[in-house]
Amino acid sequence: MRCSQSEKQEVIRVVEDSQIGVKRTLQELNINRSTFYLWYQRYRELGYDGLAARASSRRRFWNAIPPWERQKVVEVALEHTEKTPRELAWQITDQRGYFISESTVYRILKANDLIASPAFTVLTARDKFVQPTTRIHELWQTDFTYLKVVQWGWYFLSTVLDDYSRYILSWRLCSGMATSDVKETVEEAIAVSGVGDARVVVRPRLLSDNGPCYISGELKIYLVDQDIGHVRCKPFHPMTQGKIERYHRSMKNIILLEHYYSPEELRTRIGAFVDYYNNERYHESLNNVTPADVYFGRSQEILERRKQIKERTLKLRRKLYRKIIANAQTVY
Repeated sequence: MRCSQSEKQEVIRVVEDSQIGVKRTLQELNINRSTFYLWYQRYRELGYDGLAARASSRRRFWNAIPPWERQKVVEVALEHTEKTPRELAWQITDQRGYFISESTVYRILKANDLIASPAFTVLTARDKFVQPTTRIHELWQTDFTYLKVVQWGWYFLSTVLDDYSRYILSWRLCSGMATSDVKETVEEAIAVSGVGDARVVVRPRLLSDNGPCYISGELKIYLVDQDIGHVRCKPFHPMTQGKIERYHRSMKNIILLEHYYSPEELRTRIGAFVDYYNNERYHESLNNVTPADVYFGRSQEILERRKQIKERTLKLRRKLYRKIIANAQTVY
């Protein structure tokens, strides 16, 4: 079975996140184990580029990264140890006006022992609809997740996420999962987004699971009053809520690195993460811009600027390469 680079990477992600073991997972995916381990070895050594078909690989010496740029990558990585090679690549492009690919950053960091092994988490549920949203406030996703406070017990985080931009509109740390908590979270999302304005004709739909707080008559009446449609995912098959489930997983991967001894301490930490997620974290599924960039309509301008930076950077590398060749011929 021949797979593209992206398909091989997705297989690796699924296997790393699987709870049923490598052998059974590969059997379900119909992937030979020796083939998978060959992919995985190349991926650990070379990153995403290592998954390319060997026959089509081509070395381009003219595009080599200058030593001083390699050193700058290492310096930036040491300053931002929490960022992945992907995030570092786009941070360098945006802030320094110099294009460098994700795979190049990975190789530079790997060569400097700054990456032990690739670490990915994969949500096996579908991450988007067959017919995805095309604008903000077309669909909101909402869900609860739980977090523990030492000597206080479990607290529940209610979140509303805009499906198109993945921007977190509102969140509340609650002592339970009551309908009133859902209403207050949605109410805050309405206030933040401005969709409650009488001049807004098209209102969002709300997507949730089938928990008791979401199927209650009280919530149904509230959403009708707000002119917000309600969509619930199929029982025991929550594939349509992949985005908010993925957000909760990313959030908990960071939040749960520490212990919290009061609800207020936890609430402060969540607030800091939401601000980072919305405004600073480059999102791979959004062409490596932030949710705020998409939500506030800045993404196309950023992508166009990156395209120009890339073209300018490649021209400079060609010019530098030709200069090096010319100097070498003169010396000879």
